Amino acid sequence: MNDWPDGWSDDRGNGNAAGYGRGSAGPQPEGARVMRHVQRPAAPQRGGVPPQSRGYDEGYDQQAYDSGYNTGQVYGGGDRGGDNGAPPQSYPPRPGAAPDWRRRLKIGSLTLVVLLLAVSIGTYFWADAKLNREVDLSKVIERPGGGEGTNYLIVGSDSREGMSADEKKKLHTGSAEGKRTDSMMILHDGSNGPTLISLPRDSDVEIPSFKGSQSGKLFPAKGRHTKLNAAYAEDGPELLVRTVEHNTGLRIDHYVEIGFAGFANIVDAIGGVEIDIPKAFKDKNSGADFQAGKQTLDGEQSLAFVRTRYAFAGSDLDRTKNQQKFLAALASQTATPGTILNPFKLYPTMGAGLDTLIVDKDMSLWSLGQMFFAMKGVTGGEGKSMNMPISGSTGGNLVWDKAKVKQLVQQLKNDEKVTVTSDR
Repeated sequence: MNDWPDGWSDDRGNGNAAGYGRGSAGPQPEGARVMRHVQRPAAPQRGGVPPQSRGYDEGYDQQAYDSGYNTGQVYGGGDRGGDNGAPPQSYPPRPGAAPDWRRRLKIGSLTLVVLLLAVSIGTYFWADAKLNREVDLSKVIERPGGGEGTNYLIVGSDSREGMSADEKKKLHTGSAEGKRTDSMMILHDGSNGPTLISLPRDSDVEIPSFKGSQSGKLFPAKGRHTKLNAAYAEDGPELLVRTVEHNTGLRIDHYVEIGFAGFANIVDAIGGVEIDIPKAFKDKNSGADFQAGKQTLDGEQSLAFVRTRYAFAGSDLDRTKNQQKFLAALASQTATPGTILNPFKLYPTMGAGLDTLIVDKDMSLWSLGQMFFAMKGVTGGEGKSMNMPISGSTGGNLVWDKAKVKQLVQQLKNDEKVTVTSDR
């Protein structure tokens, strides 16, 4: 009786003439291909899931599970090294992954964009809430038809409201009660560049029929002629707009007014305005005392510069030219990255202007910004500045050249390039 398992024989039997087999003294072990009855024990299951349904690494624990086989030989001293005798492979914990800088950059950029957006929105609503929307253009009657582009009536008033006695003395404003217009301009913003037209305060105009801004009472026309600034003094911004529209035929879309204090504070907030004065002049009424050449004017000096009229031969006409020159320089030097991107200059500048600015009820902050950059465009050579064409004077009032005014208004309505000049 053979004690060997089926299919086996000792080294003396027929089936193993070469002396190979279990317990063989031969130098070569028997290959796994002749041990068909020997199977690899099943790997332990984890959670009741057979290893075949899991990934190899997931279901197989290199250190906890030993199949009973080694890699390369049947016999040996239990060394599980490879064929080259190297020590067993180990699986140390995976080191921490390198920082994903691309992902961090994306997150940082997104955070910055959200922050800037939040600040911008907050600034917009803060500034929008500070606008004094006091002028109601819906009270203006018998208005002319609109045209292309946008027309702003920009008014500098001599209001002393909110000024102390020391400020009035320092700024040479006097102590007159109420408000009058110290300067008036029409700014047309269109596709052919901006056009800035000064309306001399001594312009001879007809006061038309109008509805009282406070009483709502209708005042019929009487053919009465007076200086343009008297219309403002009589019934405020609404009558001024009505008078300008009646005498020009041009529809005013927006109204913007700023007083003495606000004007000076804006200049001081941006650190002064640099301007080139071609000829020295002095005026005790406005407090002006300037030498010729380039110089930076503070708020007090700027107010004196735009108010001076008695030092010039052309009086009010020369003053309007200086006003245009200064306002354009102010807009150009304010709309710079150094101001817009610097919150320590931007907020004081906006606060100084918005606190004393008076606009119409339909004026948005966006429209105000468009007006500001259109004013800047006049300095940048993209537009034109001029006085309303004058044909002569009567009783101390300046008479407009009706033919030129009609042509000018038609070009503005059609948003055409302005060819009319104010030269006589």
